[in-house]
This record gives sequence, C-alpha cells and structure tokens, in this order.
Amino acid sequence: MKVSEFAEKLNLEILTEGNGSSKDIKGMYICDLLSWAMSHAQKGDAWVTVHTHVNIIAVAVMADISCIVIPEGIEVEEATLKKAAQEGIAVLGTKKTAYEIACEAGKLL
Repeated sequence: MKVSEFAEKLNLEILTEGNGSSKDIKGMYICDLLSWAMSHAQKGDAWVTVHTHVNIIAVAVMADISCIVIPEGIEVEEATLKKAAQEGIAVLGTKKTAYEIACEAGKLL
C-alpha cells in the first residue's frame, strides 16, 4: 500500500505534501527509542513515534522506513519537516493514539 493511500484510509494528514507519499508500506513499527527503532524497524515500515526532532528523519533514512506517523496531535518542528522533504520521507500527523493507529493499520496491512 502506498503512503498516500495509507494516509487516506486512516484519515492521516500528510505534513510533507508530495514528498515520499508514493513509497510502499509493508508493515508498521511503533517505538520512541531512536536507536531501537533504527535497529529493529524493517524496510518499508510506517513508523509511529512521539518524537519530532530532526533526528527521526536520519533514523528513517538509515532504516529505509517508508513514512513517519506522529500521533496525538503533536506538532512537528519546522526543521524536521524541511529535512523530511529533502530526504523524501513522508511525515504524517493525526490526533489518534499509537494504539488507535495500530488497530486501524492492522486491518489494512
């Protein structure tokens, strides 16, 4: 499933319009420890994290993550969105909790 389709079906806002939304999502990973996510997320995962610092983009690039989902209406730093656009990583936002996202995504992926 493409990031854009995933965002549409889960009613997620694409915060980095046009950047990375055509990548395929193969699974999902939920983790807030950056080093753990970097070593355990799988290529093509959608990654749910509460972190918004620019370092999440580096983790996504190194782990070949398809997109980053920021839950609970957390505002993403502008520098992070700019770096995401440069690296072609889609960042999605939602007011849903990580649990709600996982439950809904589990029916799709």
